[in-house]
Amino acid sequence: MKAVVFDMDGVLFDTERLSISCWMETAQKMGLGDIREGAYGCIGLNRTDSRIFMRGLYGESFPYDEFRAQNSALFQEKLKRDGLPVKKGAGEILSWLKEKGVKTAVASSTNTQTVKSHMERAGFLSYFQEIIGGDMVEHSKPRPDIYLMACSRLGVEPEMAAAIEDSPNGIKSAHAAGMLPIMVPDMVEPTAEIEALLYRNCRDLFEVKDLLEKEFLKNSNL
Repeated sequence: MKAVVFDMDGVLFDTERLSISCWMETAQKMGLGDIREGAYGCIGLNRTDSRIFMRGLYGESFPYDEFRAQNSALFQEKLKRDGLPVKKGAGEILSWLKEKGVKTAVASSTNTQTVKSHMERAGFLSYFQEIIGGDMVEHSKPRPDIYLMACSRLGVEPEMAAAIEDSPNGIKSAHAAGMLPIMVPDMVEPTAEIEALLYRNCRDLFEVKDLLEKEFLKNSNL
């Protein structure tokens, strides 16, 4: 095991719940009705693919760009007011990986500037050699592009890297890239289809750290 690539929302930060609540609130304000299916379906997608998904679900007239702008403003307002919620174990696993010299990257469907801003705010930026945002690839998860880019930039073969994910779209992406997908479920539990793609399903990042230490990193003489 030469590298570990992390998703961001729902893995390092407890931002998926905040995001879903903002989607619901924004939809209500705009009179768009219940868009819960769309909100959950867009977990792991970048802006381009989210637009396609939402218009495919609710019709071409769905005002995605206006919705996105209002939703983003509400999200930032709540983030500024309440702070960035860091997942338990995030600091510990990142510190440990750095201590062991394991290459790390972030592969998030969120735009790169926002990813870097969140990492800097949490004090995590120095832990990562590469930051890959959703705006850096044409197609986001579940396609493998973003994970293939992360592995390429880290200089490791995908089969020598683990991907830490919380969403079905993310797991499909990592598996398609040829990586070892480890799921830490957040908003969506894995179906039988997703379970079949997993290397392991962990309850939290502390369990992921134990897994990497016992089953991966000790075999790399780290």
